[in-house]
Amino acid sequence: MKMMLEVQELTRSYDKFTLDHVTFSVPGGTIMGLIGENGAGKSTTIRAILGLIHRDAGEVRFCGEPLTTDSKTLKEDIGVVFDNIAFYPELTVEMAGNICRKSYARWDDTYYQELLQQFALEPKKKIKDLSRGMKMKLSIAIAFAHHPKLLLLDEPTGGLDPVVRDDLLELFLDFVQDEEHAILLSSHITSDLEKVADYVTFLHEGKVLFSKSKDELIYQYGILRCGKELFETLEPSEILAWRKKDYAYDVLVADRAAVQRKYRDAVVDAATVDEIMVLYVKGERVS
Repeated sequence: MKMMLEVQELTRSYDKFTLDHVTFSVPGGTIMGLIGENGAGKSTTIRAILGLIHRDAGEVRFCGEPLTTDSKTLKEDIGVVFDNIAFYPELTVEMAGNICRKSYARWDDTYYQELLQQFALEPKKKIKDLSRGMKMKLSIAIAFAHHPKLLLLDEPTGGLDPVVRDDLLELFLDFVQDEEHAILLSSHITSDLEKVADYVTFLHEGKVLFSKSKDELIYQYGILRCGKELFETLEPSEILAWRKKDYAYDVLVADRAAVQRKYRDAVVDAATVDEIMVLYVKGERVS
């Protein structure tokens, strides 16, 4: 499988936060969901990948080649969407497209106009007069219109209503239909990731807790709901994380089918990405 993006041991230290040896890969033809609570390091990771902040250590490779800030690939082959737009507020939507037409070798003005129409963006409207959701849609239109191979999207569906979010998710899925494209998608809306992501990387306090197939998380992970008596008989190897709730325990397990077979009378529910994240962050883990 062709790797579009490889992040190895990416590190950046601040006074009160460290992005700590972050490592994951995004295969071609896939969407990698990047999750974590506020301040976990998701935006810092994307900025470090792009070289917008200095890397203390680590390497980033795009299609097998080192990704550097002076690389033409960085501009032409990677589309980026952050949660704010970089254009001057007095510019119109049309003027933003004119600037991009001169900036990108593969700029597709016809496709840009199609996206503006699809997103109900008025060409003559000034950026300062756009809502947060409209600004996000403009950023996405610009990112797609220069035909990148890799998209780095930081909270791209934030501030959008469910109908528009669903349209965008379809657009993302169409983008990765072949192995020549991929997406790294940071989002707090884990239900979106459950719909479109192939893999999920979970950041917590600047560290990668896991980077796994979404199907493994959704179809194999589970939550054992039990009392104290059963909880105290569990093997440490069976517990990923646990949380006490009144007189009951919620226990995150990696193989719910095996746990159900072993503890036949226990309740073992499927786990959502949200539930997995909450148990890891708020629960206890076996050291």
